[in-house]
Amino acid sequence: MIDDLVAIWPFLVILPIVAFLYASVGHGGASGYLALMAIFSFTPEVMKPTALLLNLFVAAIAFFHYYRAGYFNAKLFFSFAIASVPMAFLGGLVEVDASIYKKILAILLIFAILKMLNVFGKEGTFIRKVKVWQGLLVGAIIGFFSGLIGIGGGIILSPVILLLHWGKMKEAAAVSALFIWVNSGAGLAGQLSNGVQLSSLSFTLVGIAVFGGFFGSYVGSKKLNNKHLRHLLAVVLVVACYKLIIT
Repeated sequence: MIDDLVAIWPFLVILPIVAFLYASVGHGGASGYLALMAIFSFTPEVMKPTALLLNLFVAAIAFFHYYRAGYFNAKLFFSFAIASVPMAFLGGLVEVDASIYKKILAILLIFAILKMLNVFGKEGTFIRKVKVWQGLLVGAIIGFFSGLIGIGGGIILSPVILLLHWGKMKEAAAVSALFIWVNSGAGLAGQLSNGVQLSSLSFTLVGIAVFGGFFGSYVGSKKLNNKHLRHLLAVVLVVACYKLIIT
């Protein structure tokens, strides 16, 4: 265990920073963790359950802070969660070829890059009501890919909410945090029931990620606009995308 930690010490330094930045916008950080693990050549078998486990803890902390700040919209959350949870479980049951997995992950990381560059950061002047079929469809699609790839889906849901004017920025962050938590739990349950095992290193990484996630969600639920750090994280995600595509 100690040898493993020493070998990936740069990963351990960057991990809490990633958790901090993702939690600041109500996300668990799975796409960032997966990007880092891709850069450090973790295998998909380790990447998927580890990212979901980290998500469970960081997203829970993020939701706690955003909920206390009064930004959670339960009706908006259930519009997507009803369909996403069972589909995340089904996605977790599916085994994907490593090369295909990397390509799908690279595509999904584009959402994370755009989010960190604040492309989806503008709030609409009006809010539309989510129709039942829209919530079910969006929730089902995001949920399935959440379980399949090992993300919570908030990095996709949050931009969708803002782009379609279904909620304001911090409201989207609060909804996404709980959305990530339930999808991560369902996806991880699907993977574990399919024989996937968590490594002992995964639980060590939880403590490191929680440290960054706690402070990130606290500051983000109050006020935060650290543009330079987010741009730096976007660069890390771009590097990960490149590595995933060429390998």
